[in-house]
Amino acid sequence: MDEQNSQDSVKQLTDKELEAILRKSNEKAEFPQVEFDEFEKPTYEEWVEACNALLKGKPFDKIMYTKTYEGITFSPIYTRSTGPDAVDDILPTDDYPGMGDYMRGATANGYKEAPWGIAQACDETLPKENNELLKHEIDRGSTVYNVRLDSATTDSIDVTDAKEPGDYGVSITSLDDMHTLLDGLEMDKYPFMMYCGASSVRLLALVAAALKAQGKDVSKLHGVIGANPISQLIRKGKLDESLDSYYDEMAECVRWARKNAPNLRTIMPRSEVFSRGGCNAVQEVAYTFAIAVEYIRQMQKRGLDIHDIAQSINFGFNTGAIFFTEIAKLRAARQVWANIMKAFGAEERDRSAKIHARPALFTKTVYDIGVNMLRNTTQIFSAVVGGIDTYENEPYDETVRKGDEFSRRIARNLHIMLQEEFSMLRPIDPAGGSWGIEYLTKAMSEKIWEEFQKIESLGGIIKALQEEYPQKQILDILNQRFKALELRKDSAVGTNMYPNMTEELLEPRPEDTEALRKELTEGLEKYRSDMDEEYREEKLAALKKAGEGELINKAMDAFAAGATQSEVKNAEKSEKGTLEIRKIYAHRWTERFEQLRQDTAVYKKETGKNVEIFLANMGPIPQHKARADFSTSFLQVGEFNIHLNTGFQDDEGKPGSRWDKCVAALKEGIDGKGTPYDGAVICSTDATYPEDVPALAPRLKEILGDGVLFLAGAAPKDLEPVYREAGVDEFISVKANCYQILRMLQGKKGIKITEQEVK
Repeated sequence: MDEQNSQDSVKQLTDKELEAILRKSNEKAEFPQVEFDEFEKPTYEEWVEACNALLKGKPFDKIMYTKTYEGITFSPIYTRSTGPDAVDDILPTDDYPGMGDYMRGATANGYKEAPWGIAQACDETLPKENNELLKHEIDRGSTVYNVRLDSATTDSIDVTDAKEPGDYGVSITSLDDMHTLLDGLEMDKYPFMMYCGASSVRLLALVAAALKAQGKDVSKLHGVIGANPISQLIRKGKLDESLDSYYDEMAECVRWARKNAPNLRTIMPRSEVFSRGGCNAVQEVAYTFAIAVEYIRQMQKRGLDIHDIAQSINFGFNTGAIFFTEIAKLRAARQVWANIMKAFGAEERDRSAKIHARPALFTKTVYDIGVNMLRNTTQIFSAVVGGIDTYENEPYDETVRKGDEFSRRIARNLHIMLQEEFSMLRPIDPAGGSWGIEYLTKAMSEKIWEEFQKIESLGGIIKALQEEYPQKQILDILNQRFKALELRKDSAVGTNMYPNMTEELLEPRPEDTEALRKELTEGLEKYRSDMDEEYREEKLAALKKAGEGELINKAMDAFAAGATQSEVKNAEKSEKGTLEIRKIYAHRWTERFEQLRQDTAVYKKETGKNVEIFLANMGPIPQHKARADFSTSFLQVGEFNIHLNTGFQDDEGKPGSRWDKCVAALKEGIDGKGTPYDGAVICSTDATYPEDVPALAPRLKEILGDGVLFLAGAAPKDLEPVYREAGVDEFISVKANCYQILRMLQGKKGIKITEQEVK
């Protein structure tokens, strides 16, 4: 009845009445102006007071502030003018993107004007296969031809004499190889990128000669074919030629490019040698800029003006793991470089740094290798927010092998997702106005400038290297990083934290270097078989007589006559290198933990045995679980076997029977037949330890003998000697050195430990 009445009441409304109701509901309502005056604005001190209430007595300054490897302290909150670390007016209010010191970006419209270049590296060994990969990358979304060379090619060593052809990339010996590599590429449409090592003379000549032979307009060549002799010196410790010879070649490349291909850059100071050494962000930028300044001065000595030099430099940086640090680093780098160029008298248009970047290999791991995808994601994102010009994202499996179709696609698609799906081409300087990032950028700029000035005070980068200043500074940071990993203050997921015990390592795909050498050598012999050897020798002889501005063209002639890279190099005028310095060794931050785990794996394979650890869990699951889980994860980092249980509890009416049960379980051994454990961990709570440890530890230690007895958790200072007296050998806690404890257990087991010198 009620429902019927309700329906009747609705039917009584006429159409006009309904229209009136709708019309009234659509009329613009008048709302009062929203005011926030009723809310009292909290002060920084009030915010700190609220935090302290939540911290429950824990020290605010210790918990809420984070010190970085750069010596910069991250504050928990940033505002414009409040708080102990804030600075009035930290915003760069006088500068906009595309102007001033370019900290906010090189162009006024950011990526709307010019999207960052997708420069996926192509590293196939054979020129034909590399050519196909270059085309494939462009077809799938890349916007830059990025050719990665093998070691022999960057050193101008012919494939016939190469130790490992194709170790890092394509092998190029002759013009025929380069012609095959560039065949069908739209060089006028897409930028071309090739890092050449210490000198770009021969590779630039090969590229130009190949384009000329293909009937293409060399003047349309754009991008970077870059040299970086100082970084090669740091990586190797010495060079084949004197630095002056390399500087002469660098100047020749600049002259040729400015005249024949004005949009091509030929100087590429790269930070990779510092990044692989474990440097911090300040060192990375400061030392790379010090190298660039050395190049500028040397080019000026050779008669080049600052405009031509500025337009020839393309920086290469690595993006690391700390998101906000990397954003600030790139913004600060542009700011500092603009001021350096201003000091050289460069016009405003020549003060903007051209920056190429790639994820830092130092941060990548071998174990749980899929996590590298996530690392690459944060690193490309920080680079984009920081305002790079081009970026090469690496395949997640680069620590084990060259990328395949799957890993390359994942790497490439991160670019495309950021551009197309997440609309990162729209915001201009997206970090601008963030109190935290602006503060970090300012702090980073000051520290980069300070470290750069330190290099200058030593007489420049070469003298600083001879005094081993950068080497020692970077080694100090490397040791800090290793120590933080050992203590697990820094987490490498899947390596020193949360290891995957069922993981099967990714298999490398070793190339048949001898088969590759044979194929490339046969191709070279066939290419040169019908060429005039006397004519070739004539063109090589002409190289020694090359005057200023002639070297590239004469090298092109020699290559066209069939000369190889090594023949052209040997024919050029150059002085033998005599300078030797302490080199910076390449590392990855997790290499020591990876070697530790590999040592266990080798032992298991050879003996069928492993380090066996018993968990002496006291009480019900809620009582011991937290520390049992922590201890398990801690010890599994070494790939050890951890024997779990649900805990030992007293029987009703039998206090202390839990200890008897635990001792009996330990006596049974790993197989129930008395085969002894290598260690045991007592897991419970601080409240129960004073009763459990004195009663249980001596009995467990007696059974373990030479085995190690651990207590889960950090003992109070007054109780630690008591627990040690009872038989506890070590403590597993957040303060424990995970690496040292695992190595100790390996040593006791008889596992062969691979020594790794940190240098």
